[in-house]
Amino acid sequence: MNLLASLSIASGSLNVIEAQYAVTANNVANASTTGYVKETVATLSSVAGGIGAGVRLGGTQLSINQALQSSLYRQNAASSSYTTMSNSLAALSAVQGSTSADSGSTATLTDQLGNLQSALISLTSTPSQSASQTAVVNKASALTDTIHTLASTYATQRQGAADSVVSTVSSVNSDLTQIGALSQQIMKFKGLGQNTADLENQRLGVMADLSSSLDVSFTTSSNGDMVVRTANGTQLPTRPDQMGLDNSTQTLPSETWPLTTSSVTLSSSSYYSPQDSNTSIPAITLAGQDITGSLTGGNLGANIALRDTVYPQMQAQLDSLSYTVMNRFSSAGLSLFTTSAGGSSNLQSSDFTKPVPDGIVGLSSSLSVSATYKATPSLLTTTTNSDSTTNSGDTSVISNVLSVGFGSDPDDVSGALSAPSSGLGANGMLSTGYTGGQGLLALSTALTSNQGATIAAASSGVTSSSAVLTLLQTKVADVSGVNVNDEMAKTVALQNAYTANAKVISTVQTMFNALLSAIQ
Repeated sequence: MNLLASLSIASGSLNVIEAQYAVTANNVANASTTGYVKETVATLSSVAGGIGAGVRLGGTQLSINQALQSSLYRQNAASSSYTTMSNSLAALSAVQGSTSADSGSTATLTDQLGNLQSALISLTSTPSQSASQTAVVNKASALTDTIHTLASTYATQRQGAADSVVSTVSSVNSDLTQIGALSQQIMKFKGLGQNTADLENQRLGVMADLSSSLDVSFTTSSNGDMVVRTANGTQLPTRPDQMGLDNSTQTLPSETWPLTTSSVTLSSSSYYSPQDSNTSIPAITLAGQDITGSLTGGNLGANIALRDTVYPQMQAQLDSLSYTVMNRFSSAGLSLFTTSAGGSSNLQSSDFTKPVPDGIVGLSSSLSVSATYKATPSLLTTTTNSDSTTNSGDTSVISNVLSVGFGSDPDDVSGALSAPSSGLGANGMLSTGYTGGQGLLALSTALTSNQGATIAAASSGVTSSSAVLTLLQTKVADVSGVNVNDEMAKTVALQNAYTANAKVISTVQTMFNALLSAIQ
């Protein structure tokens, strides 16, 4: 091997080492960047005429296991979904109380109904005492206040979920179209034979952000393009050309394309149903097609579930209980509870899917204690004879309420007195999840326990999904993450290689000088 070849090999090696230095420095700088995947530089042996001619640079590559990366995105979506659900339901947990015997809570529906029952029992002992009469009215008002607090919490949290759906759709659009814009650059540079590792890394970072909003997966093609799909396989376009449109139709990135929806102010009768043209909650559409049901996982999927399923069912449960309390008291002869909308203890229709006063949708927000009994509590123990004379201190109606209204015998909890348990909600598609043939105290306990289980499941989901996410993050980090210690060790090795090649160049230079001196 001649001196010129040695000089060429050493000089080429220095160029390769400098490129490796740059990639190593970039890895270290991005060690804490979310979603960053470690880059490596491929080095290839250079051969000319069957003789080794040193090394040359290959392409910069990402240290990625796509299957593992996709699992991480899915788990990130699951963890984000549980966290969103749990954070929203925490507001309900704070006002709901607990059915546990050792909780110390005195604000559950069961507690309030029990307090009212106790006040009625006391009234049978002292029917003429105004304090006992007033106590019944006060306990009834405390019950309706608790019901109103729960109903208000459902409504507030549900509206918050609806607002978050709209804002998250904008965020999803931004991520999708940013991926599309990066893919355009990647395909362009790949076509020119240029390095695209940094752009691909940036695109994966956007995918990581997108996965917190939605359960998505991705595939990449040989030309560098990326296709994004939801958990059920629905493709979410990142550029118009992925939908067969001209890319000039949209300026990327965009917050308003490809998904569209609109904000809405919810009421107790608002609902979403893909099969119902009368649905009052706007769908999320793609090219005019409703894909709301395809958008699961992440905070978007969680907020859709809270808006359309979780809180509507809770409201339906509370509406059913409110109706049952009013109905059973009235059937026992005491119209203590009314609807503020209708002012009557009896609903005007047997169709429970209609709003108050025609049905029971929203009844929990309007249930109130009769103004008549509030103004004159003594009427609780006053009965009217057939000749229009009155009897004061009569406990017959109160006794009937205690035995029948609070009863649990089949005759007291069945037929027209059974709590509605199915065909509920504005679209008639909701159910309570428990039987309606129970006493009032048992019904209220079933409601609180059912909703408590939903809250507990979300909280438990946060813990378990976070543990799995941490495990996956560790595995991904082992494959794709930046280990600063390893990068520093690589830097030392590169430095030694640089010094050695520089020494070769210096030695060749010395030999050239000696050769020139000898010739002269």
